[in-house]
Amino acid sequence: MSDLPQPHAFFIDQSWSNEGAEDFFILHNPATGGAIARIAVAGDAVVDRAVRAARNAFPAWRDTSPFRRAELLRALAREVDARRDEIARAVTREQGKPLDEARGEVSKVARTFEFYAAEAVRILGQTIPNEEPGFLSLVEKEALGVAAAIAPWNYPVELIGWKLGAALAAGCTLVIKPSEYTPLSAVRLIECVEAAGFPPGVVGLVQGAGATGAALVSHPDIDKIAFTGSASVGEGIFRTMGGIKSVSLELGGNCPMVVAASADLDAAVRGALRRGFRNMGQICIAVNRIYVHASLHAQFVDRLVQGAGRLTIADGLEQPAADLGPMTNAQGVAKVEAHVADARAQGARILCGGGRPDGLASGGHFFAPTVIDGCTPQMKVMSEETFGPVLGVSAFSDLDEAIRLANDGPYGLAAYVFARDVGEIFRLSKSLCFGSVAVNNVDAGIMNAPYGGRKRSGLGYEHGREGMEGYLAIKHVRIKHGA
Repeated sequence: MSDLPQPHAFFIDQSWSNEGAEDFFILHNPATGGAIARIAVAGDAVVDRAVRAARNAFPAWRDTSPFRRAELLRALAREVDARRDEIARAVTREQGKPLDEARGEVSKVARTFEFYAAEAVRILGQTIPNEEPGFLSLVEKEALGVAAAIAPWNYPVELIGWKLGAALAAGCTLVIKPSEYTPLSAVRLIECVEAAGFPPGVVGLVQGAGATGAALVSHPDIDKIAFTGSASVGEGIFRTMGGIKSVSLELGGNCPMVVAASADLDAAVRGALRRGFRNMGQICIAVNRIYVHASLHAQFVDRLVQGAGRLTIADGLEQPAADLGPMTNAQGVAKVEAHVADARAQGARILCGGGRPDGLASGGHFFAPTVIDGCTPQMKVMSEETFGPVLGVSAFSDLDEAIRLANDGPYGLAAYVFARDVGEIFRLSKSLCFGSVAVNNVDAGIMNAPYGGRKRSGLGYEHGREGMEGYLAIKHVRIKHGA
């Protein structure tokens, strides 16, 4: 496959190249299985070049007026909007989601940059009174330094954008490592950074897999690590980062939905279909497990199965408006198959899906939307993050039971509630131990509110002002002015 395209993979000091590549890997289209490109792998020397460029650029970028930083972020948003379709096609080609959905992801990235452009000029401190006369204490916020941003493949430009916008607004420089499954969309996004006019070294890009990420987070000149991905890799960062560094981690979910006795049944079904199957369930905040009050259980399951059967699944470039595309990689499909097999072996009922759909490319990573009823807490579909188009359903008899089941387990990213009774709403939203709780909707995250998890779902925040605060350090300045 040496005749495959070899696009430039490294962006260092405002220059694109594959210079110093340690190796190459083959990128595949998940809808067809066909090879797309050969992508250069950054070894330690390339990572060191990128980090040193970011370190050299940091003092001037830190001292750049926040109004100038905001101006550049707005220019970046305009570039992304202008190249939306080009970036979206790269997303669909290498990640699999339908083209219309990919276009929506790219548009959200542009809005992210606009949001952080506004926040860049709102980095505020405070004055603190002193007990002793003649002193003034100032609390200031300053950029932390050089950030390492490691993003996953499920939202390959949006999850880079969260880190990129917040870090640049705060005055940090950063080096980005995208997933090895989605390198081309990252290249397209960083081309927008280049076109927007950011100074050399402020943003760097390196490609590779786990070894490249380890070299980046362990580099002694990295001050801040921002990672989105699996809990196991997040925990590994603490073992490999070397030294004391600021860390924010957005990890796994295994998110529950509670459908209370007072719920609007149609709204709950629509929510489960959207947040359970969108992007083939490859979302950290995807609904994994559903607990339905016994009085609604039979109707809910019947309508959910009907809705799943109406979803269209296709190659997202051929059918841009399809509901679902392929899963991104073979490992994901294998995990889904294992979870379905485990549920079946333990007595659950596979009501729809459960395998590869007919009539699609044999080399593609397609899996049919799957509903499993009669699930127990011991089944993998209820106790682990499936990260695929599978919904496990179980009935409950009272809210105490629903709360216990929902809170059980090591994750605490997001939870969903459908209820119309005010008492049920407030009890559930108070009792569910998750970073986000969405009530009567399934959009747990909005850009101007903090987004983060508890327990094994991570630490720190993205979105909102809190997302930018993670790239800032506090300094206390105590001034004696005489009295």
